[in-house]
Amino acid sequence: MVIASFQPIEKEQIENLKFPATEVLNDIMQIKERREELDRALTLGNLEQFKIRIYFEDDISCKVVETTVWGVTDKRVILKQGVVIPIHRVHSVRL
Repeated sequence: MVIASFQPIEKEQIENLKFPATEVLNDIMQIKERREELDRALTLGNLEQFKIRIYFEDDISCKVVETTVWGVTDKRVILKQGVVIPIHRVHSVRL
């Protein structure tokens, strides 16, 4: 993954994006690591309102958003104001 190829996007723009049903990662270890990163981001977000960068992909291109994670379900990352990103479209999470 080349992080430089991810376009910055504002959290408020995410609700206008379309997300395909396909998984962006193809390695079981990467998928497990992504979940661990999301759980850590959730803890930091809830305890300290710590912002992280989420690298994800919609139906057009790769994007990155800097935000606080408010919740994580089996299928979605929940941001402020009910904005969601499907977990299967997240490449990585960075502190």
